[in-house]
Amino acid sequence: MSNLKESLYQDRLVRLQQAMKQQGISGFIVTQNVDLYYMTGSMQNGNLFVPVDGEPIFYVRRSISRAVTESVYTVEPIGALKTLQQQLSSASSGSEEQPLVLATEFDVLPVAQFQRLQAMFPAAKWVDGSLIIRELRMIKSPHEIAAIKRAASVVERALASGLRHVRVGMPEFELMAHIEHQLRIQAHAGIMRMRAYNAELITGVVAAGSAAAVPTYFDGPAGGLGLSDASPQSASRRQIQQGEPILLDLGCMIDGYVIDQTRTAVIGTLPEDLQYAYDVAEAVLRATEAKLKPGTPCEELYLDALRQVEDAGLAEHFMGYGENRVKFLGHGIGLEIDELPVLAKGFKYPLESGMVIAIEPKFTFEGRGVVGIENTYLITDDGFEKLSISPEGVAYL
Repeated sequence: MSNLKESLYQDRLVRLQQAMKQQGISGFIVTQNVDLYYMTGSMQNGNLFVPVDGEPIFYVRRSISRAVTESVYTVEPIGALKTLQQQLSSASSGSEEQPLVLATEFDVLPVAQFQRLQAMFPAAKWVDGSLIIRELRMIKSPHEIAAIKRAASVVERALASGLRHVRVGMPEFELMAHIEHQLRIQAHAGIMRMRAYNAELITGVVAAGSAAAVPTYFDGPAGGLGLSDASPQSASRRQIQQGEPILLDLGCMIDGYVIDQTRTAVIGTLPEDLQYAYDVAEAVLRATEAKLKPGTPCEELYLDALRQVEDAGLAEHFMGYGENRVKFLGHGIGLEIDELPVLAKGFKYPLESGMVIAIEPKFTFEGRGVVGIENTYLITDDGFEKLSISPEGVAYL
């Protein structure tokens, strides 16, 4: 293991154990694939046991041989839950004076699996460790930032290629397929991971005109008809027409890390009111950028944006329409596309150097389409760095 890699994972371990000590946690059992990868460098099937002091042990079911190669920590086979119980019992302790307090990720762990863990340690007190590990992941290392930058370069080239192929009568899914092909041949993993329960994401949303404004279960300002009711989001068979907004909300995963950006295009020109809405979206983005610096509360960015769009007379269209409006301006991004912090009311987190956030002011017009823009940003010591590199402004085709 290189010194750089060892230092990266050691820093994560130290920060996790510090948080555990502050909250009186004896041990943390990491179960979710993304969290396992973040903590060990391996995404094999198993559980990582992190004691409040000392070295973690990665108990692996499959593939043990690959985990040994990938993981920065000692790997032990578990075989069965009874074996894991014996191994974890010997690696953890508790007493009347210091009862065993165990944490795991309540936000993603299935109830049946959690109940098995509870049965293994009947005397333990269980606490939710979800926020601990999600807050740990908010601050990105130079290694993580470099991967997101590579993803931004891939999206920029794929989008430019896609725009050259747009034509009147082209089905949305054909444009999406072209863009996805360009992403894949540049090493996009083909998936976009999300943490939220039942949340799924393809490569993003490529939709035009009224189809883009069709609401769906996805927690975002644009939905898309999708190819069927079994996949009710993003591109459909609907044909792209002249003079309607084409929403290109694209993601890309390179080496596990994702970028998220949106651009608006049109064959010809946009109707005057939709062009106005797009211009307001860019104005909201510029005003938000002016406040992107350490110490700014996340909710302040959202509340300021609400006031700005209200003054522009577009409040009812901001981030969706009617009952389908979403109540955020942006979100953290990294190994998952829905990371902390969230730019929304109630999120008091101050911006910190090392956070990576996607900011996406958009306006939805029922029956007509969606316009807007989205960039991904790195918060730096004295401001921000824009990681998205695709040209801004409406792409007139």
